[in-house]
Amino acid sequence: MQRPVVLDPRTARILPWLVAIAFFMQTLDGTILNTALPSMARDLAEDPLRMQAVVISYLLTVALLIPASGWLADRYGTRRIFFGAILLFTLGSLLCSISTSLNQLVISRVVQGMGGALMLPVGRLAVLRAYPRHEFVNKMTLMTLPGLIGPLLGPLMGGWLVEYASWHWIFLINLPVGILGCVAALHFMPVIKGPRQAFDTLGFILFGAAMVLITFALEGLGDLNMPHARVMLLLFAGLACLAAYWLRAGHIEQPLFSPSLFHMRSFAVGILGNLFARLGSGALPFLVPLLLQVALGYSPAQAGLAMVPLAIGAMIIKPLAKPLIDRFGYRWTLTGNTLLLGGLLASLSLIDNHTSTLQLAIHLFLIGTVNSLQFTAMNTVTLIGLPDDQASSGNSLLSVVVQLSMSLGVASAAALLSGFMLPDADQEAILRAFHLTFLCVGSLAVLATALFLQLDNTDTAGTAPHEDKLAED
Repeated sequence: MQRPVVLDPRTARILPWLVAIAFFMQTLDGTILNTALPSMARDLAEDPLRMQAVVISYLLTVALLIPASGWLADRYGTRRIFFGAILLFTLGSLLCSISTSLNQLVISRVVQGMGGALMLPVGRLAVLRAYPRHEFVNKMTLMTLPGLIGPLLGPLMGGWLVEYASWHWIFLINLPVGILGCVAALHFMPVIKGPRQAFDTLGFILFGAAMVLITFALEGLGDLNMPHARVMLLLFAGLACLAAYWLRAGHIEQPLFSPSLFHMRSFAVGILGNLFARLGSGALPFLVPLLLQVALGYSPAQAGLAMVPLAIGAMIIKPLAKPLIDRFGYRWTLTGNTLLLGGLLASLSLIDNHTSTLQLAIHLFLIGTVNSLQFTAMNTVTLIGLPDDQASSGNSLLSVVVQLSMSLGVASAAALLSGFMLPDADQEAILRAFHLTFLCVGSLAVLATALFLQLDNTDTAGTAPHEDKLAED
């Protein structure tokens, strides 16, 4: 293992806060946008139910570039890549704010995603290499605390800014934070380079092409202008690229992600469980603000306030996650929690104009607690048994799958919503389409139950060698 870098006392104090700024920017951006989608659609003369490309373009870009983050940091140094990441994210935010069409906005979100893909992984890598291992947990806790505030402030700020200013300000508020982050990165991010290693460029292209093509195929189902023949062509092309990557990875010395990772049952179950469970929960931040504003007539500020219980529930359950997993083990915690999560997502089909504000708040609070416990347990069990020499690769693949599954979740939800939506639908028909979509989304989440039943009954949190740093989402 590489020795910790010697930092001067001031840099040692500030570095975790610098990475925390990046984490805060990411989590705030991930939640502030969804409440604004209907207003953005009106301003850009688009259907609010077809705005998923704004969300998917960012998530997919992040998923594509995460595998390259460690290699770039090792080759060019953490300071240069971290500074560039914040600069790209800030530039993307500026471009988003001045976009005048959906296509311009999607391209700007790709630029933003290029920065977002590198900020947190490179920052986390710098902290890992700059401090002794016994200090790492405390530094990680310090880094993640501001990030927990983002999901709480995001919906509130997004709704308020859209209602009392304009949607452009949800991107403009990133500019002062980004400028501060750039200046701080130049002064306090240490220059850390790792050993030069070969990068699996062809594997990166094949894996990335598979993600893009499969996501585009699902998004095409939500777009009535895309023929089904083209959707099927994209889907099979994506699967072919994935198969080609998998066959190649088993025969080269340093693949992007080695198939041997899946020889560990807990890792295989965790990765596949993440993929299917997040197909349902990943669509939630996209669907709920649309349901509230498009189908139920909430204002942006009201919709943003209604989303706050989700974040509160997620924060409250965090300290209880480990005791629950210790008590019941991963197998039964994830099996029971996945069934509960699917049921709660499906029960959103009961929300209508007669649902009180208190009922909605309790419902979303419960989803927030169950969702947070699900993420913590899934993330930890995925890497619980990996040896140290595979922990970095496994963690990188997990990060990719998390982003990819959220992207596929939004694409799938948009496709379902479009399929259930009748031409010239009235408010009642629109609400029915949302109800049917939530029933399907809940069913997608339940599918992961069969996977988690494959876990060993003896798996417990207490056996996790990397548990201290893997439980965060």
